[in-house]
Amino acid sequence: MDIEQFREHCIAIKGATESTPFLGHNILVFKVFDKMFCMMPLEPKDGIFWADLKCNPEYTLELREKYAGINHGHVKSTLLWHRITLDSDVPDKLIVKLISHSVDEVIKKIPKAKREAYLK
Repeated sequence: MDIEQFREHCIAIKGATESTPFLGHNILVFKVFDKMFCMMPLEPKDGIFWADLKCNPEYTLELREKYAGINHGHVKSTLLWHRITLDSDVPDKLIVKLISHSVDEVIKKIPKAKREAYLK
């Protein structure tokens, strides 16, 4: 999956916004309910595009064991984020699923009334 395809999947999420909130850094951030579910560089590092997504910690461990293209995210000490190398052994269908999973991880933490309204 290339960077534009990835971005299209993120911005297609219901209620998703995108911004570059980190001054001095070319990092694109996607949010729902003003909560970040994805961040990614606008320029590749060493020619490689990646994206950090929220994830359930148990699922993170499973994914890291199975795919070389999934590693720790921007916060190395937590399993709540993982980094996906877009041009790697991670199938495109799984990347799309992981974007949705990341949004789900955000949505499950918002107040119940807002969550139910969003899910309708």
